[in-house]
Amino acid sequence: MGRTAALLAWLLGLGFGLPCVYAVWYFADQGLVWTFMGFPTYGEGPFEDVGLVTTAPLLVAFLLVCLAELVMGWLLWRRRRSGVVLSLVLLPLELAFWIGFLLPLGFVVGAARTVLVLIASTSTNRTDAGSEPAGRSRDGRSGGDRGAMRHGQGGQ
Repeated sequence: MGRTAALLAWLLGLGFGLPCVYAVWYFADQGLVWTFMGFPTYGEGPFEDVGLVTTAPLLVAFLLVCLAELVMGWLLWRRRRSGVVLSLVLLPLELAFWIGFLLPLGFVVGAARTVLVLIASTSTNRTDAGSEPAGRSRDGRSGGDRGAMRHGQGGQ
């Protein structure tokens, strides 16, 4: 589940990030929101409805979120706890941009990724809690070995 979540994070990061690179360049060069297949990319959505017009810094901020999604995907692929944390911390920013730029696919894929991350992290927590053999510490010594170490006898 975690690896599927990583693939979805990469899909979002690349799927929105690569066009965003071009959109930043186009906006900086033309002063206009880039239109792709008749649709404005990263503009003319709810952000503008509330008075937040598309600017190069806003597009760069979204590009940074896309880059963070790629990092998150790498962390999730490697089954790092920090990937789970980044996934949950980044979600409000992602939601703001998906809503503000009117990107419904982001919400669908992001929701699926979040569900998979939560399922994977809860199943990992359950298996980690019961993974140590009885009578052994995390360092692999039995209870008797730990007692020997306290009394300076080495125990190995």
